[in-house]
Parts: sequence; structure tokens; C-alpha cells
Amino acid sequence: MHSPPASRLILFNKPYGVLSQFTPEGRWRGLKDFIDIPDIYVAGRLDADSEGLLLLTNDGQLQARIADPRFKMEKVYWVQVEGLPDEAALQALRRGVQLNDGMTRPASARLMAMPPSLWERNPPVRFRQSIPTAWIELGIREGRNRQVRRMTAAVGFPTLRLIRAAIGPYTLEGLAPGALRESPVLQG
Repeated sequence: MHSPPASRLILFNKPYGVLSQFTPEGRWRGLKDFIDIPDIYVAGRLDADSEGLLLLTNDGQLQARIADPRFKMEKVYWVQVEGLPDEAALQALRRGVQLNDGMTRPASARLMAMPPSLWERNPPVRFRQSIPTAWIELGIREGRNRQVRRMTAAVGFPTLRLIRAAIGPYTLEGLAPGALRESPVLQG
């Protein structure tokens, strides 16, 4: 009798322009360009035009626990927005924002300095000289399609750059774009 393989959890810093799937599509690259580990699957998605933490595992139950909003694993994003959000905009994000598919759950939202050890994005974000930008740290416990971008736009501050910094207890810390590391499975 074979025992099932041990649960593996891979933390990957997904670069801009890479899909949350192994196969490339159109102008976007796939994970196979970065990850050569058999029998692992993405737990949760991150749009091609977003960067940051992506978790992969060989354990279907763990994959479901990470991806399913019922388990309320907070996802933390660093969001560069166009303009300088005021307290009213941050309060609106904290309370929940009306989107075309309903109200979002309350979120954590605060202005932050530029993230530490931030890498250059390729291609770079397009800036307009006359419009300042700011960074928001936003924590959500749901995962609708393009939700963070829609939330910041709904309060008047379009997203320029979006980086997922953490999922529950797992963080990007120490991971360069395109790099991965194996992690023990933590409770979070």
C-alpha cells in the first residue's frame, strides 16, 4: 500500500505578464517558464497584469482551503493608485464598496510608503507628470474577479500597479520576481 505524497506548498513571486496557469496564452507567459515541479497546482488566481504571491500545492484539500473565501484567509495587496487617497476613500474601502456585482466585504485599508525592496516592473507603470501616485495596503477576505482594481476605481483612485504581498500566514518576503521557495504548511 502506498501512502499519499506529503503535502507540498510552493510560494512563487509571480512577475507581471505571467498567467496563473502553466500554459502560455496570447501575449502572456505561463508558469512553466518558471516552475518545473510535477503534480502541483495553483491555489487561487492572480491576474496576468498583477504581481506577487501565488501559492501552488500538490494537495487538493489544501488548494481548496487556500482558494475558498469561506476559510477567510486574508489576502494583502500593495496597490499603487493614481492620485492621493484621503481618509474618506480609505473609510469607504474599509466599510465595503458597491461594485456592479454587489457590496464587497469590509477590508483593511491604509496608506503606506512605497513597499520595501520593491523591484522594477517590466514594462514600467505609465506615469502622468501632473498626477501624483500613492500606495495603499489593502486586505480582503474574498476574491472576486479583478476586485482590488474595481474597489480602488470605485472610490476614485484607479490602480496603476497591484502586488499581492501575503495570503494568510504566507508572505512575499525574500522572494524576487520569478523566484520560488517551498514552505511548511502553516495554520492561518
